[in-house]
Amino acid sequence: MIVLRVTFLLAMLGAVIPALAEPLPLAQRAEIVDDILHQRISKLLPELMRGTDIDMWVLISREYNEDPVLRTMLPSDWFSARRRTILVLFDRGMVDGVDQGVEALAVARYDVGDIFKKAWDPDQQPDQWQRLATLIAERNPKRIGINQSDYFAQADGLVATDKEQFLQALPAAFKERVVSAENLAIRWLETRIPAELPYYRNAVGIAQQIIADGFSDAVVTPGITTTTDIEWWMQERIAALKLDAWFPPTVTLQRKGETNARMADAVVQRGDLLHVDLGITYLRLNTDTQQHAYVLQLEEQAAPASLQQALAKGNEVQDYLTKEFAVGKTGNDIFLTALQKARDAGLQPSIYTHPIGYYGHGSGPTIGMWDKQHAIPVTGDYPMHANTAYSIELNNRSYSDDWQQEVTIMLEEDAFFDGEQVDYLHGRQQEFYLIRE
Repeated sequence: MIVLRVTFLLAMLGAVIPALAEPLPLAQRAEIVDDILHQRISKLLPELMRGTDIDMWVLISREYNEDPVLRTMLPSDWFSARRRTILVLFDRGMVDGVDQGVEALAVARYDVGDIFKKAWDPDQQPDQWQRLATLIAERNPKRIGINQSDYFAQADGLVATDKEQFLQALPAAFKERVVSAENLAIRWLETRIPAELPYYRNAVGIAQQIIADGFSDAVVTPGITTTTDIEWWMQERIAALKLDAWFPPTVTLQRKGETNARMADAVVQRGDLLHVDLGITYLRLNTDTQQHAYVLQLEEQAAPASLQQALAKGNEVQDYLTKEFAVGKTGNDIFLTALQKARDAGLQPSIYTHPIGYYGHGSGPTIGMWDKQHAIPVTGDYPMHANTAYSIELNNRSYSDDWQQEVTIMLEEDAFFDGEQVDYLHGRQQEFYLIRE
């Protein structure tokens, strides 16, 4: 049985690959990653540092134990830190009305890409920590940010040993200037720049196309194909496109007459409602998508009307949520207001939307959690900012007259908030994929 499934998957993989334009070659991807990083450091970072009142940001990592923020600042040909990598970002501010921008230094034996310039010669000063202390003293920053946070994991990347050795090397006068760079780290991770958006739209489109191809007659044969087969097909498809999945694709189904709301590793039958959760990484940007397909009965040309209505109600919950997006509103405010309005409209929603970008579950405002449909302390109190991206993740339960039971529509679509409106990066599902054969 396993051999038959593998043969089937490989055959179907070859059959469907031409339907989707290939992502860019790896060399072009590297050029884009480096260009975007340069724009973010030169154009975005000065604004973020001034907005969070930090004029020096020190990031420290050792190989394979990378600070989540430092990882996003490495050039495309650095897959990890090397030995101990120390990056220093210093806001030189305005001089005679001219913005001097951010100085990017590497307290390392060599440049870190084209952006961070080598600022340490071990032959002149064998002690890397002392060289860092000298650089700091020469620039005399008012506030030195380090990545330490009690609640935002991706802003808590400075490990205990590096922090201890850093503070030991720092002159006493500067120790008092060391502060948490929590807000700066979150703003860096959550903010998208215009140059990223076309590629982000493309990434989401690729993810949606993988789902569309996986939920098709070319891949699914009712009575034979299992949900696990579809998962492996999608995993193979992602690998064939030289992409990464930041979590394994998950396919489940709902079926008329079954009380188990989400059946896994089940043989797909006619009349089933399929669901997938899939996330890929492309050009360092992550996607997160949940969509549905319906397997037609032999006599059917469309999904039953009550299932279509259930999908439309899921879209209504999306609308209630995104209408609450506003700069300065906290995640809790957005979540609680949208949840109540949807309930008042007779819907049965659950909302658990999260920021997305450099990480699938990114930093920024928590907007509900799947297992906590109430206000979330601290991370839910973080305010929404413009130019940020979110996975609009939620579900809605509704009664199907055709099935004589409740069905749950679970949706997740990636969207960009420009400060005024929410824009789905590559549309959203408003009709089921249909499997006919």
